[in-house]
This record gives sequence, structure tokens and C-alpha cells, in this order.
Amino acid sequence: MKRAMFVVPVWIYVLAFYVYPLVTNVRMGFLDYTVSSFYTGVAPFVGLRNYREVLHSPAFAGTVVNTLLFTAGSLLFQFGIGLALAVFFQRKFPLNGVLRALLLVPWLLPLVVSGTAWRWILETDSGVLNQTLLQLHLVDQPVPWLASTDWALIAVTLVNIWVGIPFNTVILYGGLQAIPGHLYEAAELDGAGGWQRFRRITLPLLRPVTAVVLTLGLIYTLKVFDVIMVLTQGGPADSSQTLTTYAYDLSFQQLAFGHGAAVGNVLIVVAVVFAAVYLRTERRSG
Repeated sequence: MKRAMFVVPVWIYVLAFYVYPLVTNVRMGFLDYTVSSFYTGVAPFVGLRNYREVLHSPAFAGTVVNTLLFTAGSLLFQFGIGLALAVFFQRKFPLNGVLRALLLVPWLLPLVVSGTAWRWILETDSGVLNQTLLQLHLVDQPVPWLASTDWALIAVTLVNIWVGIPFNTVILYGGLQAIPGHLYEAAELDGAGGWQRFRRITLPLLRPVTAVVLTLGLIYTLKVFDVIMVLTQGGPADSSQTLTTYAYDLSFQQLAFGHGAAVGNVLIVVAVVFAAVYLRTERRSG
């Protein structure tokens, strides 16, 4: 009875805030759901029509490409920089712990706050970044980071990289700490250099942690919404539109709720696939 008192509230929370919205969204993807449906409760069943119309939409292909570029760029640099910092923080030096604590700040800040701060930094005319680049004579004129179709996706990707680096660093640092130090000592005695020790010892033994970090990073990056909405809202001209912002635009800007739900369901399927990969990797590493 006492155990049920603890479990029941958790299940109520999960059913109310996770299962019910998920089931509703999946169901809505197969309905012709309009504004009037909220009042009448009537939404005709249309099968896969929403999915066909979304997949054949002129904006969908570009959105998928943006999502792939955004995800690949974020994962590559988040992991690379995170691993470099994790290796760096293995060394003992003054204020090591303080610097590692400060590194967590971008991860702990609400994404809306981070996005707002970066919007100010990337402002074309008065932004700190452009003013710095101009003062250093690295550019001749301000770069329209958020107002140009050439730069918008790059800008939101850079900000997302900044947000994700602490997560990668912390997890990879923990993985590095678990590698026995005597392996490095033995390799050094055998004449192995720093790069050889890293390639032959660090990378192979870090592989289970690497798989987890990349899988979780992929799932997180696929559903990034706050940063893009605060910085560019998917613009200009859909140049920074990803599947998450596209689903929002369809549902709450165009009021095509069925189409928005269909895009959301596609994201759910992709996330579930990679979540299954993560659980399988976790089971193997355990």
C-alpha cells in the first residue's frame, strides 16, 4: 500500500503530461483538425492524407535538409570541442574545478535566456560580435547573422553548439576518469607518444560513453526549438527552419493542426528509433 502511494502519483503525472499528449498528437495526425474542431469536437478521419500533403510540400525538403545540417554540425562540433575540453581538464592545474563549474553555465541557463543573449550578441548593427570583428578589421561591414539566408542556419547552429558543449564535456570527462591510469603509464614506458596513447587507449575505452553521448545529443538536437524560435523563428525565408519549428509553424501560424501533428509524429518516430539505439547501447555497456 505504501509503495502504491509513491507510484500512483508518478503514473498519473506520466499519463497526464506524456502519454495523453503523445496519443492525442498521433491521433490528430490522421484527422482533418481545424480551429472549429476545438469547439465542435468533430474532426473527420483522413488517413494518411496529412502525411502525403506534408511530404509533397515545397517547404518540406528544404526543412529536412536544414534539420540534417543543423543536427550534423551541432553533433560534430559539440562532441569534438567537448572531448578536447574533457582531455584538457584531466590535467591538474589551479582553478581546474572553478573553470569546470563555469563551463556548466550555458547548460544550466534556460534556453530562452541563452537565445535572447545571443540575439543581442549577433545583432547586425549593434551586436557585440560584429563590433568586435569590425574593430579587429576581420570584416569590412557588419555580418547579417540573423537576417541573411546564407548566415541564419550557421548562426543558430553555432549557438546550439555553445549550449551543448558542457553536456558533452561533463559526460566525456566522467568517461575519461574511469579509464585506469596504469594503462597510460605502461604505454608511456613502452615508448608510446601522446597521440598514440589517445588513439590506442582513450578512444577505444571511451567508445561506450561516446555512443551514449552522440545518441543523446542526436535526440536532443532533433527537438531543439527554443533557440531557433528566439533567434530567427525559422527565417528568413525558412532558411533556418527545422522540423520542430516547421511543426510549430504549421500548427500555430497556419492553423493546419493535422499537418503540424504529422510532422511532429515523424519526429517522434525518429526520436524513438534513436532512443532504442541508446537503450541497446546502454545495455551492452552495462
